[in-house]
Amino acid sequence: MKIALVHDYLVQYGGAERVLEAFCEMFPNAPIYTMVYDEKLTNGAFKGHTIHTSFLQKVPLVSSHHRAYPLLMPVAIEQFDLSAYDLVLSDSNSFAKGVLTNPNTLHITYCHTPMRYAWDDCHRHIREFKYSKITKKLLPFGINYLRLWDKISSDRPDIYIANSKFVASRIKKYYNQEATIINPPVSSDNFEISDKIEDYYLIVGRALPYKRFDIVIAAFNEMGLPLKIIGKGPETEKLKKMSQKNIEFLGYLSDKETSKYYSRCKALIFPSEEDFGITPLEAMASGRPVIAYKGGGAVETVIDNETGIFFKEQSSASVMEAVKRFDQKKFDPEKIRRHALGFDKNLFKKKMNDFINKEYENFKNNR
Repeated sequence: MKIALVHDYLVQYGGAERVLEAFCEMFPNAPIYTMVYDEKLTNGAFKGHTIHTSFLQKVPLVSSHHRAYPLLMPVAIEQFDLSAYDLVLSDSNSFAKGVLTNPNTLHITYCHTPMRYAWDDCHRHIREFKYSKITKKLLPFGINYLRLWDKISSDRPDIYIANSKFVASRIKKYYNQEATIINPPVSSDNFEISDKIEDYYLIVGRALPYKRFDIVIAAFNEMGLPLKIIGKGPETEKLKKMSQKNIEFLGYLSDKETSKYYSRCKALIFPSEEDFGITPLEAMASGRPVIAYKGGGAVETVIDNETGIFFKEQSSASVMEAVKRFDQKKFDPEKIRRHALGFDKNLFKKKMNDFINKEYENFKNNR
């Protein structure tokens, strides 16, 4: 069986890229098709793999400014010729599911989310990102084109896999497609329980507006408790300006360094509504509880009062109330880690392999 892997663009190393990494371990000889690739920005995770890129790869500074070219991406993803493959496995946040395949090719897409800025997040996307007034007036016309393309291309995969129940419901609403749920993996072997818990709370992730780091910072400014933030993003400088001395920005750290901070924190704060969210599982794999906003994928991974607690509103007051409530509770690190092991990468690969083999056999028998 000849297999090709398809990914939107490889210019960062986050949850979606960790899923692709697992696919590469499952199918080490499968080439990767992606619109743009930067080895450095992906921490060399895909070095040694055969990688095919689109014409966008030749655009100057595209790795750091790829979000400026969304109207070219439908053309870029459709240029790949995948006719030689029996199975195409796309790993999609936006465009990868839109590749063109022939009738003899089974296309399974692992969908992290329907294209958010084309659907329910389009108004927030325009409002929060720093566009000029003229661009903001013109942007809805471009988004309308992307929405139409996204809807049309949603019929191209033969089978959908969703990373969470939350995403499966969005796939049903916007694409009218059913999806099998297989949660993303956590590399639990990279994390361990520490017997040295320090007096700080932790945030891990890219500083983007929708992540709502601002409400956590406002809460910790008020409470004066130690907070450490791992990661960078467009909001970093703004967040630094609003932070008091009890809040420390650590920037990008290696996975090994990050795992140490996970294992020693009092709790991870997770204030965003994510399609799934891998950082809560990484914290739990380290035996540490999570204080999470009760929305999105977190409600499928955090067990209230057992592996963490929830707050109901994305506000600093709600965060403060949750932290005070958290301080009155005790959590069992071993129990928390056991829960996280249910999302281990090896289990993910087995579930994916079993599912793919079953669906490919059905596909062949029905040809």
